[in-house]
Amino acid sequence: MLVSVVTPSYNMGRFLEQTIQSVLSQDHISLEYIVMDGGSDDGTVAILERYAGRLRYESQPDGGAPDAINRGFESATGDIFGYLNADDVYLPGTVAAVVRAFEDNPDAYVVYGDARWIDEQGAPLGRYPTCDFDVEDLASECFICQPAAFVRRTAFESVGGMDPARQYTFDYDLWLRLARRHRFYHLPRELAQSRMHRDNKTLGARRRVLRETIDTVRANTGYAPFGHVYAYACYLIDGRDQFYEPLQPSWWKYALTLPLGLRFNGLTPGRFLRGYAGF
Repeated sequence: MLVSVVTPSYNMGRFLEQTIQSVLSQDHISLEYIVMDGGSDDGTVAILERYAGRLRYESQPDGGAPDAINRGFESATGDIFGYLNADDVYLPGTVAAVVRAFEDNPDAYVVYGDARWIDEQGAPLGRYPTCDFDVEDLASECFICQPAAFVRRTAFESVGGMDPARQYTFDYDLWLRLARRHRFYHLPRELAQSRMHRDNKTLGARRRVLRETIDTVRANTGYAPFGHVYAYACYLIDGRDQFYEPLQPSWWKYALTLPLGLRFNGLTPGRFLRGYAGF
């Protein structure tokens, strides 16, 4: 079973080589690796040239990570797709373990495993809060760690791939769209490490990430759950990134969540009020 891995990259040269090596050192023989660089000017191309013949790459301006991933997979030939950001890494044996999981679960179209957060130097920061799959829980929290997730080509194509309009939550949006059609399988094994640092898109544009999360869930489910609205309200008040600076509850934040939640859930106010009261 051929696995195609795509890495979208832009000015991540300080991390990219470790990412590349984590893919190329996998012990699964049938592996295709494609790096889609957005025209970096930080030495990325020189790194990629050192691995010519072991991976394919292009370096030119693109429409952001979802556009780069889509174009990478359009040129891919694998049966299984995985995408790994240029600052994340696979653990040894990841691809082989995922292929076995797909073979053992032929009705599964997405296989995701466990993962850990690491810092800029690669030191562990904690376990990603992964859990067994539940479609309703997925709407309340993205418990799938993107670098530890793989999808069958047929499933990826059936939902039209990534939505290029989602610049921050394109992976979450993909899982929500796939979940309406296909079975997910949780592989209870640590597969990847997700790097957290100040230049990370998830932390570097926190307000836009939180707002796009609400829009993404609402577009897919027709509802913005309390948890996502509350996180947004907290950020509006204190500006904490809610990772290095953990969320700090307060009555002011809880109070702001009510008008925001009713605005985001104009067609289902009663549902939000029930969630708000039950918090």
